[in-house]
Amino acid sequence: MTDHTARLDHVVLWVRDPLAAADFYEKAVGLEPLRLPEFAAGEVPFPSVRVNDATILDLMPLTFAARMTMLPGAADSAGHPVNHVCLSLPRGDFDALLGRLEERSVPVSDLSYDSFGARGKATRSFYFRDPDGNVFEARHYD
Repeated sequence: MTDHTARLDHVVLWVRDPLAAADFYEKAVGLEPLRLPEFAAGEVPFPSVRVNDATILDLMPLTFAARMTMLPGAADSAGHPVNHVCLSLPRGDFDALLGRLEERSVPVSDLSYDSFGARGKATRSFYFRDPDGNVFEARHYD
């Protein structure tokens, strides 16, 4: 049986240094890096990090903006503001993420309570930026 449920496959983030970005997402956020050796060897154009079994973040070098020709004006997407990307985590992983960010002196927002999301009201959430200025929200529902 084929599952035709729509899912978020990937989000492409513009980054200045894909290896440094992958290091941040692995060590501070706790996401699994993908294709790092292949990227470092010049075999693939960008690395990624895995959010879950179905979703990844692609870490696209900002220098590739001029190559974005799939749609008229696509190159202008480099640096285009996206408000934020939200990661929903189990409570323990949420607390671990907050701890890793604090250990690395990554500024985080105050905790919010009962903010609305895809699964209803989240118990707690907070915001942080990656080294390239992309804004992330982390939340848990349990």
